[in-house]
Amino acid sequence: MIGFGFDVHRLAEGESLVLGGVTIPSPLGTVAHSDGDVIFHALVDALLGALALGDIGEHFPDSDPRWKGAPSSVFVEHAVSLIAQHNCTIVNIDCTLVLESPKILAVKFEMRQNIARLCSIPVERVAVKATTSERVGFVGRSEGVQAYVICEVQPR
Repeated sequence: MIGFGFDVHRLAEGESLVLGGVTIPSPLGTVAHSDGDVIFHALVDALLGALALGDIGEHFPDSDPRWKGAPSSVFVEHAVSLIAQHNCTIVNIDCTLVLESPKILAVKFEMRQNIARLCSIPVERVAVKATTSERVGFVGRSEGVQAYVICEVQPR
């Protein structure tokens, strides 16, 4: 079973930039109810989508004050637990981040490790790629960041 997830957040000064569980020094960070980790948010939607279990907003509504400032790893852990409850396992995860800056090459492996640990799969089955939007659109103007994630889940 295949799952696909997408997330986008605005960027603003004075906010933290957390991507793949890594806090990255940047003058701009995500505006969000939680920590705004677009990679983890898209990952949650991909995992939930693989088994048609709804989306991140159904499980963690931004109207609920419990999730204010919450680390997105909590959301991933929840999705992973639902996969296990359905007697399934995660086969692989492929993430694409769209961001003009900062560059993430130096922390991509740490992001992969974080995802692998949370999902209980080998790091070799987790891809994190990054691209820019060539200065086109809201991402190109550094107004936002996007992430796309696809995953495969199979019965045990």
